[in-house]
Amino acid sequence: MEREKKRRREMEQRSSEIGCAIEELSMMVVVKPRDDDSDGDEVGFVSTKSFLSLCYLVLQVLDKIGPTMAVLRQDIHHNIKRLEVMYESNPSMNSNMVEILKTEKSLGNAKKGPTCSKAFVWLTRSLEFALALLQSLEGDGGKNMEEAVEECYNNTLKPWHGWISSAAFRVALKLMPDSKTFMDLLKEKDENYDALKEKMHYLVSLLAPFLHDIHSILRIYNLDKLKST
Repeated sequence: MEREKKRRREMEQRSSEIGCAIEELSMMVVVKPRDDDSDGDEVGFVSTKSFLSLCYLVLQVLDKIGPTMAVLRQDIHHNIKRLEVMYESNPSMNSNMVEILKTEKSLGNAKKGPTCSKAFVWLTRSLEFALALLQSLEGDGGKNMEEAVEECYNNTLKPWHGWISSAAFRVALKLMPDSKTFMDLLKEKDENYDALKEKMHYLVSLLAPFLHDIHSILRIYNLDKLKST
């Protein structure tokens, strides 16, 4: 994973988090298993390493929002580390995220305790939150940053969170930066807002179908309705 981290640092030196995410997604391929094949031979494929790289980039975007995202950021970080430990324990065996889901399902522990299946579900939902926020900001809806983040949270994460997480998030909304400050942090040096919004729009066009395929896989493995305890 050290070599992967070095590659990610090199990407980040050449481009912003948005540009790096576009580059990562452009190289990713998702192969979905058949709807009735969660126990069969056609497992499907999602690169564990590439998925983790994408999640790290989302983590960096949330860092730019500031303290408001502390609870979500910590949750994402823990889930990334859980998958990273599994991957690094045997990179060749654990290179396919769908194989990991299949193994945990066959052992009957996918939903018990701190599993990789649970980590994958919550990281996917965090990506959904990031997608919703990008869609909100790259459009001209006239919402301020607090409104945009709250709406995106309500539509993506809140339905699956318990009351403690929801309450913590609502308190943290008061620390939200304004949208211009956040957009300034996302820009590359000398990049204008139109160019940034165009890149955000392109990232949305890549991330939306990617997450649609991931959700198809979660449904096959009966993980799509998983709630926090």
